[in-house]
Amino acid sequence: NATVCLGTRAVLDGASLEVRRGERIALLGGNGCGKTTALRALLGEIVPEAGRAWRGGGLRISYVPQDASFLRGRLRDLAGEHGVDVTQFFTILRKLGFSRERLEADADGLSDGQKKKVLLALSLCESAHLYIWDEPLNYIDALSRVQIEELILRCQPTLEFVEHDAAFVRRVATRCVHLDGVSEE
Repeated sequence: NATVCLGTRAVLDGASLEVRRGERIALLGGNGCGKTTALRALLGEIVPEAGRAWRGGGLRISYVPQDASFLRGRLRDLAGEHGVDVTQFFTILRKLGFSRERLEADADGLSDGQKKKVLLALSLCESAHLYIWDEPLNYIDALSRVQIEELILRCQPTLEFVEHDAAFVRRVATRCVHLDGVSEE
């Protein structure tokens, strides 16, 4: 029953959502309806003005934001900073189309799509109870989209995500929550 305001506007007004283990929940709705705001409240980045955003104790979350432009440094170093196995990280990146030479590159020189793949690979290497991905397919090529979809269906992580690709949502989501009117299906 959380209400979150941005400025004077209530973006989420009395919204409630329970995430159960194994669910893959797609947050749907038009621009400005509160999808990213809901994710940020769940992450604890935004505190509701009314109601509350509650997370279970010891919950480990892996988060992939919409924007990847902040990535800096060598990919090997990013793996260390995130505490993930560099071999596993590089293996996922290779499957997502990175050349061996590109694995030794600095993130500053990567395209937007390559940076998004780096964030997704880091997240996939993290041991988490809940994966929160904000528009994971932005800038991602068709083959990588299929690979990411197949990996999600095979591993079945608990996932809450925002994505505008309707085919991906249909295949991956176990439940959809429409924030325009806060309805579920």
